[in-house]
Amino acid sequence: MIRLGTRRSKLATAQSTIVADQLRALGHEVELVLITTTGDVNRAPVEQIGGTGIFVSALRDALLAGEIDIAVHSLKDLPTMPLDGVTIGAVPVREDPRDVLVARDGLTLGELPHGALIGTGAARRVAQLDALGLGVECTGIRGNVDTRIGLVTDGKLDAVVLARAGLSRLGRLDEVTETLDPIQMLPAPGQGALGIECRADDIDVLAALAPLEDPATRAAVTAERQLMATLEAGCTAPVGALAEVVEGEDGPELWLRGALGQDDGVRRLSANGPVDDPVSLGKTLANELLERT
Repeated sequence: MIRLGTRRSKLATAQSTIVADQLRALGHEVELVLITTTGDVNRAPVEQIGGTGIFVSALRDALLAGEIDIAVHSLKDLPTMPLDGVTIGAVPVREDPRDVLVARDGLTLGELPHGALIGTGAARRVAQLDALGLGVECTGIRGNVDTRIGLVTDGKLDAVVLARAGLSRLGRLDEVTETLDPIQMLPAPGQGALGIECRADDIDVLAALAPLEDPATRAAVTAERQLMATLEAGCTAPVGALAEVVEGEDGPELWLRGALGQDDGVRRLSANGPVDDPVSLGKTLANELLERT
């Protein structure tokens, strides 16, 4: 029996059920273990209560304590700093990583009127929306998908920006009024991907997770997360990143785009490199972004 730890939210349990079903299809017995994290009970802004790690620390504690065997995370919520005794045993095929708009009256971003109020809790999204110069206003929000979309349907906000992957996993893509092009809005590093953590010395679980691994997704998110890690060492600005495996002149290569929010706007750069060295690519692009600030 593989005990799978998951947050209690609808989205987290939906994601964990996808992984559980994949493992069951491979012949494993899987039990979902619901765990409450700090981020689930504290409604203050993420930055005030400890950053992205607030959504994973309780799961990691349960993993190290032997209470669960694997933990399924939204990879964008997973801190870039490694944790002793824990490893990412598999990164499955990624969902569409882009952001989406859910707006009143079926409007797109360009159709929203001047002064329209858009809800988002991400500084990354605020910086990139401001850089577009559309005259919209952003306000911070927290809560699950129902809560956020409800602010639009109740007329309190004109629109909200959400991750497309979450709505896809919840079967709610019909509520999307526009999928935002990464040229306008680069997603968070790791957005759309899942990270399945396990104990680093659990050979049996690592073997069970191996068939779920997608090398292209692993390479892409490794580059994105390395860019984030390198930038966090030099600044605290909002960061967007998206890497993709593309066909180059000499075969597959990794193409990485990055965005760094600053007081005077958003810096955007891109770089490419070998698929088998995503760490170097992430570091290189991050350092180039820092040099431009």
